[in-house]
Amino acid sequence: MKRSLDSGSNLKFGYTTLMGRPNVGKSTLLNRLVGKKISITSHRPQTTRHRILGIRTTEDSQIVFIDTPGLENKRAKALHRVTNRSAMAGMENVDAIVMLIDCRGWQREDSDVLQTLVNNPVPVLLAINKIDCLRNKDALLPLIDKARKLYEFAEIVPISAKNGSNTDRLITSLENNLMNGPVGFPMEQVTDRNERFICTEFVREQLFRQLGQELPYATAVELLEFDDENSIIRIQNLIWVDKPSHKAIVIGKQGRQLKQIGTRARMEMQRFLGKKVHLELRVKVRTGWADNPAALAELGYNEDLT
Repeated sequence: MKRSLDSGSNLKFGYTTLMGRPNVGKSTLLNRLVGKKISITSHRPQTTRHRILGIRTTEDSQIVFIDTPGLENKRAKALHRVTNRSAMAGMENVDAIVMLIDCRGWQREDSDVLQTLVNNPVPVLLAINKIDCLRNKDALLPLIDKARKLYEFAEIVPISAKNGSNTDRLITSLENNLMNGPVGFPMEQVTDRNERFICTEFVREQLFRQLGQELPYATAVELLEFDDENSIIRIQNLIWVDKPSHKAIVIGKQGRQLKQIGTRARMEMQRFLGKKVHLELRVKVRTGWADNPAALAELGYNEDLT
């Protein structure tokens, strides 16, 4: 990672990758730590497809968090190979790694993630997430003991990304494992992604939240227009689907499903941008897009690897 932008501050500074199996709460934690929603979330695994930087700056430190897609071993399309490579690339040239697991037990997929950390040269902290789901915190003790036997973690910190419990301790632990140095980004910057990218992601978030079964995984969103006028931002997005039957479901009876997706995405955009948004959504069939390298490049997935 390049530390190129100016500031004379001599704070704790470093890049930290958030690693973990799908749906363990990496994006929720990122949003919590930077204090703004920059990464989309849903209850479905593999919602995150792109690598996103979240930048947290305080009087004591600037920590750049890298939110990676969850490692996916069940699907074999080109899309999933690209997102897996993006996740692995997120561990390169960083100063620390935070591995997330769910407090309700160690899973086989957690072992898969841990395997990628073998012989890793930087400190790895284990964040045991979702402790808000536990009535008795003593239930964590066997899981902590198991984790200590599996890997020499720099520290093990139980947290709740949802309500922020103990995330201050996680930050302190990270600061203790980082070096002093000039910060890499302007003090007010919270992400490397622009408004166009994040607003497009808000549409994809609603596809994951509103559509059932496997359909969200067969969709992608492309930005067609982003026109920032004086009082309103006009945005047009194209939703790609794999089959004609998918298009009918996304649009819904008399267009109701698409309207609901658009309404909720627009509300998120307006909260993020602080301006009124006019959003137009279109749906187009593009069979095989998820296994088509040219289509993936068109959607910007390969940019995460450069």
